[in-house]
Amino acid sequence: MVGHSLEIDKTILYIQQNLHEPLTLSELAGHVAYSPYHFTRMFKERMGISPLYYVSSLRLQKAKDLLLHTDLGIRDIGLEIGQQSFGTFTTRFTERVGVSPSRFRTTAQQADVHLGALQKLDKWTPLQSGMDDHNKIAGAVQAEFPFEGIILIGLFAKPIPEGFPLYGTLLSSLGEFCFTDVQPGIYYLMATAVSWDMQGMDFLMPHTTLRGRAKEAIMVSPSSPVPYQKLLLHPPRLDDPPILISLPLLMQNFLNRIHQHSNR
Repeated sequence: MVGHSLEIDKTILYIQQNLHEPLTLSELAGHVAYSPYHFTRMFKERMGISPLYYVSSLRLQKAKDLLLHTDLGIRDIGLEIGQQSFGTFTTRFTERVGVSPSRFRTTAQQADVHLGALQKLDKWTPLQSGMDDHNKIAGAVQAEFPFEGIILIGLFAKPIPEGFPLYGTLLSSLGEFCFTDVQPGIYYLMATAVSWDMQGMDFLMPHTTLRGRAKEAIMVSPSSPVPYQKLLLHPPRLDDPPILISLPLLMQNFLNRIHQHSNR
């Protein structure tokens, strides 16, 4: 369905420009003159997620922006993105960002502290355990441009970086990574990079960070090894899903693991 790329690009732009509208599936499909079924199939093949899931993801991204840059109450922010129920908004935000709306609002200063703490660490080796080839996902991360900073990489349950990764770590530089003791299942490999010169606000709302994702889902089974993965980080593209997970939360958890490991 490569020939439908222009239609999907057109739809993505339409969604981004009309996020304040209800945006039903029928309306989105009609915008590019396809049936809802055919349009959903095209969109999911290109983006990995359904059109309406993409819409809800962008709205949560907007909620993150409003939390950081306005004084609106959390209930009002929920209403602003179309969530009538305060409880539903709080639950969905927490599940998909990793922290509650109120906690996210107060993490800007902590974000700078976490990045500073990581920069002070010596080169670290990602924490690993078992080395069974049949429960291991290994590969390398490279970038289209020179980069100095940290790479946050994880295996997610869906093809969008949201919620807490099922397996995740931080890399101190471009190069090889390895996840061990990975349980059988289907995973989506994604990464983003935070350069040392960034401020907390730059990666609390990671609109400009380099990012990359494996094109295909990764299947881990007891019977066969996983192929070596090559991930190329690039500037944001139109069809990249929003990065919903709180990057400072991943940094904090990694620092906690490093601290616990050093105290053993």
